[in-house]
Amino acid sequence: MSGIRGKGGTDGSGSLGGGLLVAGTTSDAGKSVVTAGICRWLARKGVSVAPFKAQNMSLNSFVTREGAEIGRAQAMQAAAARVEPSALMNPVLLKPGSDRSSQVVLLGKPVGELSARGYFGRPGTPARSGPAVRPPSGAVSPGEAAKGREALLGTVTECLEELRRTHDAVICEGAGSPAEINLRRTDIVNMGLARAAGLPVVVVGDIDRGGVFASFFGTTALLSAADQRHVAAYLVNKFRGDVSLLEPGLEMLRDLTGRPTVGVLPFAHGLGIDEEDGLRVSLRGTLRESVVAPPYGADVLRIAVAAVPLMSNFTDVDALAAEPGVVVRFVDRPEELADADLVVLPGTRGTVRALEWLRERGLAGAIARRAAEGRPVLGVCGGFQMLGERIEDEVESRAGTVAGLGLLPVRVRFAAEKTLARPVGEALGERVEGYEIHHGVAEPLDGAEEPFLDGCRVGSVWGTHWHGSLESDGFRRAFLRRVAEAAGRAFVPAPDTRFGELREEQLDRLGDLIEEHADTDALLRLIEGGVPEGLPFVPPGAPRGTS
Repeated sequence: MSGIRGKGGTDGSGSLGGGLLVAGTTSDAGKSVVTAGICRWLARKGVSVAPFKAQNMSLNSFVTREGAEIGRAQAMQAAAARVEPSALMNPVLLKPGSDRSSQVVLLGKPVGELSARGYFGRPGTPARSGPAVRPPSGAVSPGEAAKGREALLGTVTECLEELRRTHDAVICEGAGSPAEINLRRTDIVNMGLARAAGLPVVVVGDIDRGGVFASFFGTTALLSAADQRHVAAYLVNKFRGDVSLLEPGLEMLRDLTGRPTVGVLPFAHGLGIDEEDGLRVSLRGTLRESVVAPPYGADVLRIAVAAVPLMSNFTDVDALAAEPGVVVRFVDRPEELADADLVVLPGTRGTVRALEWLRERGLAGAIARRAAEGRPVLGVCGGFQMLGERIEDEVESRAGTVAGLGLLPVRVRFAAEKTLARPVGEALGERVEGYEIHHGVAEPLDGAEEPFLDGCRVGSVWGTHWHGSLESDGFRRAFLRRVAEAAGRAFVPAPDTRFGELREEQLDRLGDLIEEHADTDALLRLIEGGVPEGLPFVPPGAPRGTS
């Protein structure tokens, strides 16, 4: 470990610390978990380490202390590394607004909406506004697309270099698969970054899906010779069974590719870390349901979360799911609200679209009936906005004035400038911390019975823009007591549930996975020594013109 410690710029020398890029054969192969695990393992060894993801596509975001918006997965990885999250760790964040367009957040600030074609340098719908440093949108020539890609690549490599100057090591996470040959020419997060920054790459494969050997081999064989020179090793994730049965295949893979496998991580249940992407649902909606510890009191408490389109920051309810006796499930039909003691309307990147969805599904009427019966409803951010009387939106949906659910006395006007904040306050007699990410500005009207953080309460309906407020233990317990009373449940919040400590335990579990099941000496050699010499080419390589 002595070789890596002190290598970074913490001594003021300006030299660069070590680095590693964690790529994956597919999306959801485990890149975020592995990156966080390596960060926690190194941090426990006393290494100054930081996470990095050049470009992230996610609706699950976080606000840093300086008011920058980054992917929540990178905030989680920063917690694993025991460092404060910053915009440097996720310089480009794409927040989908539809299947074909995304809001671009550059260095923590929103800079415009771009179509997917425009972002990746192909002819398509122009942006409504655009970043100062970005691939051009609209009809572009190959030369213009190349300039845009180079500008963004320059931005992300500068951020990475700054982190490497101030840390002993930076563990980078890729996105999707590095073998997406249709996107290679504009890539700034996988092999494009690895080559620009001289990073060795470890490719993670999810063996639970099957076909992991073909995935490792095919991923490598679809890369150009220049890209392949950076692919240094493989790591198997989510393995069940006897590792000795896997070892012959790993040896054959090494013979075929000339690259070792540096770990076989077991399948781990209930990691409970922040997810990067939206909920993965089945065709009708098997929506995620929490694993429940026995209740502290006589009753359980059932919470239904409306699985609205473009749902954002659904991790707000993770703190509820951590409470013994609290069942959290995601629903998309009105009959699924029948036995719920609390209904949550979560955040969304499409407030007006989500409101239409609630009405189309019959959920809007079911929620209104609940409120009339005095049964609890909580709206967070976009969910709070939907509970108001009306929404004026010329920014997000451009739908103009739309009637809300009318359950809270507020009018919402969408502002061009996004609110990004880390507020601290008090509610229900308890201190509360949270974070705000929204364009909608809520104007209170007469009729609220009491303020609720930045929002209000009427009867059993609460609304606030504050994400993360339920992670404040005292406030969460006070809120659940109010919900249980309104629902007529003999539910008692456990007095000793500390959400921050539970998160730390989960991050330590990730560090344990790396320490106990990965070849940590091999990982250190890659982080310290960079790209190994003499890695062989695996034919056929990338198609002509893709890199």
